[in-house]
Amino acid sequence: MGALSHPGAPGVARALAAPAAVVGGLGVACVAVWLGDPTTPGGPLPVCPTKLLFGIDCPGCGGLRMAYSLLHGDFPAALHYNAVALVFVGLFAWSGVAWTLGRVRGHPIRTWLQWRWTPHVVAVVFSLWFVVRNLPFAPFSGLFV
Repeated sequence: MGALSHPGAPGVARALAAPAAVVGGLGVACVAVWLGDPTTPGGPLPVCPTKLLFGIDCPGCGGLRMAYSLLHGDFPAALHYNAVALVFVGLFAWSGVAWTLGRVRGHPIRTWLQWRWTPHVVAVVFSLWFVVRNLPFAPFSGLFV
């Protein structure tokens, strides 16, 4: 049946290896964001190429600052920097937990990533976010980062 269906500690350890690697990689990225402090201009972390070249906010602009704020427990600042990315952090956390549980149980658990309409909804949400956050009048100008 495969490595994931074997009972006992070795099977669980094999099932948790990939999720542990992902968590480790995310941990390294979080340390880089924490130490790089993207809220301070001129730091070591890269500037968004769209913002640099065109002077507009792309759908991901503010994502590093959102992550930095979230790591520091500043939820309002995280929401300000990139509300859509913050929602996706929650959705990916849900998917990660479901993926891990599915690996341990030996059968996948469906999440929003497997829904048929997910790519279309994500494309529409990111397109609307791209337009709305660049509108040059109130209240939308408050979304500039």
